[in-house]
Amino acid sequence: MDKETRAAKSAAAATSSAAAFGAPCWVSLMARDLEAAQDFYGAVLGWRFRKGRLGDQFSVAFHQSTPVAGIGALAPQLQIAVAWTPYFAVTDTDEAAARIRERSGTVAVGPLTFSLGRGALASDRDGAVFGIWDGELIPDWHSWRKRTPTWLRLRTRNAFEAAIFYGEVLEWACERPGCCEVSYEEDEVVLHSDGHVLARLSSGAEEAVPDPMIQPRWHIHFPVKDVDATADAAVKNGGFVLVRRSTPHGPETTLCDADGALFTVTSRQFLE
Repeated sequence: MDKETRAAKSAAAATSSAAAFGAPCWVSLMARDLEAAQDFYGAVLGWRFRKGRLGDQFSVAFHQSTPVAGIGALAPQLQIAVAWTPYFAVTDTDEAAARIRERSGTVAVGPLTFSLGRGALASDRDGAVFGIWDGELIPDWHSWRKRTPTWLRLRTRNAFEAAIFYGEVLEWACERPGCCEVSYEEDEVVLHSDGHVLARLSSGAEEAVPDPMIQPRWHIHFPVKDVDATADAAVKNGGFVLVRRSTPHGPETTLCDADGALFTVTSRQFLE
């Protein structure tokens, strides 16, 4: 095998979900108005957009030169809430979807076939929505994971039970080489790989409450230079502030965009 062939195979493996199984591999927003969503996040977070490879109704958001997230147009016939959703890499979407159902989770959409792979939208036993993806990831995914300005936190009823659910579905802390590891730190379950924190799971959420901050859900965090200025920009562009809070790492504010999708801006540079 020549060097060019080996390099091509190595690059393909590095951008395949099989090489990153169990890890969060993307975050995406399905908006009712794609252009309006781009205008909002461009004004609030300074993102720029390029057409995605999934079609005209999908775009990729960039922070400087780094891809951050996907935004797509929600089909009019789908009467579902607009929300930010994390996607996790799997080796086989159909098998992962079966494991979700076997463990009392719900597969709401899919698995569906796209040009780049197969995906599905699901929820865990407490109702937190997430996606699974089997196929091509963005180029040089491992480098992107370490520098992308986004991170995840699951607010759930019981973090240990949630970790068992996701561990069995996504093969966390299993015997397969390269799997994601799980630890317990400061009253949270922490997902990490190669010394890099991928997500945190926290207990205390409640299902039957109207407050979206208490309901079980995956929260998407975007670090920004000035949390207050970003919140002001969100309000100016049709969004609103849900919660402002101080943390040992600096201020955080949870916002809603003009369509009602929650996201959090934080002064932290990443999870560590």
